Amino acid sequence: MRSRVLFAAVLAGLSFAPSALAQDRFLVNRFEPSERGSDWFSLDSLDLRGEARPAIGVVGDYSARSLVLYNPDDSIKESVVRNQFIVHAGASFVFLNRFRIAADMPFQLFADGHNGTANGVTFLAPANDQALGDLRFSADARLIGEYGDAFTAAIGAQVSLPTGDQDSYMSDGSTRFMPRATVAGDVGPLAYSARLAIQYRGAGTTVDGTDISSEFNFGGAVGLRALDKMLLIGPEIYGSTTFDNAFDKKSTPVEGLFGPHIFLPNGLRFGAGIGTGLTRGYGAPVVRTVGNIEWAMPYEKHEDRDHDMIEDQFDACPDTPGVPSQDPAKNGCPPPPPPPPDRDGDGIIDSEDACVDVPGVKSDDPKKNGCPADQDGDGIPDVKDACPTTPGVANDDPKKNGCPPDRDNDGILDADDACPDTPGVKSTIAKYNGCPDDVDHDGIKNDVDACPENPGPSDPDPKRNGCPKAFIAQGQIKILDQVKFKTNSAAIVVGKDSDDVLQAVLKIFQDHPDIVVSVEGHTDNTGTAAHNKTLSAQRAASVVTWLVKHGVDKKRLTSVGFGQEKPIADNGTPEGRAENRRVEFHIAGGGSQ
Repeated sequence: MRSRVLFAAVLAGLSFAPSALAQDRFLVNRFEPSERGSDWFSLDSLDLRGEARPAIGVVGDYSARSLVLYNPDDSIKESVVRNQFIVHAGASFVFLNRFRIAADMPFQLFADGHNGTANGVTFLAPANDQALGDLRFSADARLIGEYGDAFTAAIGAQVSLPTGDQDSYMSDGSTRFMPRATVAGDVGPLAYSARLAIQYRGAGTTVDGTDISSEFNFGGAVGLRALDKMLLIGPEIYGSTTFDNAFDKKSTPVEGLFGPHIFLPNGLRFGAGIGTGLTRGYGAPVVRTVGNIEWAMPYEKHEDRDHDMIEDQFDACPDTPGVPSQDPAKNGCPPPPPPPPDRDGDGIIDSEDACVDVPGVKSDDPKKNGCPADQDGDGIPDVKDACPTTPGVANDDPKKNGCPPDRDNDGILDADDACPDTPGVKSTIAKYNGCPDDVDHDGIKNDVDACPENPGPSDPDPKRNGCPKAFIAQGQIKILDQVKFKTNSAAIVVGKDSDDVLQAVLKIFQDHPDIVVSVEGHTDNTGTAAHNKTLSAQRAASVVTWLVKHGVDKKRLTSVGFGQEKPIADNGTPEGRAENRRVEFHIAGGGSQ
């Protein structure tokens, strides 16, 4: 009987339960108090002065109707979060006159509201009156300016950990991260501050068709300082808009606050303000009141007229920038000018030393002053050495004393003279420099002789001038003219041209009876590769046949055809193709290679 009653009760409960799904809850309160030690409620005055300066305090925050569902005619349908009272406990620490770290912990002391439904989704009232919020850490660094200047700028970031009660609208349930840039300053009696930031919210949700997700964050404040800067009063405006619904009415909560701030000489600070939401964005309340009580260590400013980071009371030169010193009489004074540089330490300053990196001796000759007495170590003092940086030998001629030797007195030093015992002439070819002007005695000077070691006739072509029809060079029997073959044939064209070339090659075989030669045939790229390779092999074989017929032992000859595989010129031009159709004689053994 009892089980039937329980089952009936469950069915009755299900039949009357709303069909709507419960909406995920998120951080509703849009008021983020400034770090302790700021002159504003939400904005930052960037008071980052002091080598080690703490601040602590609490900020009370009451808001009414911060999460409201509206009817189509914009009348209030339901206040999901109707009243909310939060106390923020926080502290900050400024160090090195530039940096600040801070923490803030919100505690909800009271909250209420009513369940509501929009678009088939139920929005539940806060689950608990008392709840924790997200623990916030932040860090900032001053870039330029200083508190009280007309312009001060800083960058920083804050991280909010998901320590809060999501069911009470005190947290998104995920970490939030917000990098920010802030400017602030005082212009006469007016103080101002402005902030731009991007807040990354790890979890997003949707309220009545509007996404609540990562957002742009902005704010500004301007106020009047009075009573010797013990009072600051003026408005602050701050807000945000989501990435996905930028500047949509419901996704852009903007608030304004107005109230006084009082600063006592002992570091105590008080403030109270009242404000309202300037838009109907989710989180912007109908009414918000705030109040704070804080203590920030008073900043003791020490005069430093010359801005050298040494206080005037300890600065022996308070009006001239200087450097620290253990000697009180020199502390804060400019350092003495350094002595003129003398890198080699030889007592001769660099500006007068001809050898700044090598210790030397004084000399009346500016080119030798400060240089070693005998730079080249050849035993001849530099003052008498005609070549002081190049080792040489003694010579009765002052112009040659201490210079490298020139045994044949041809004006070319032995070290550069290819023929040091035979007078010669200068040559751009190192192997003939200092040698007689015509090594092969063919009447053509070495510098214009294309074959300076092989006598040959003169020729207007610089590449052939002084060269014989055939000669040994670079491991080959070089020929200036090619053996001519009938078109697409291995038959040698009968005539003087081919005969002269082959007779010249034959003479080299006769003059060098020990050489063994591989005859290579090559073609251009006309025709197929296979045909060209066969044709080149046949032509090389034809040359071997000619040489054997004229008395060369067959054992001294081999032949091979490479076809178009090894071009030496561009096959894209007639001239290039003509150069590629050739026979080469490679010495495979014996002879001068």
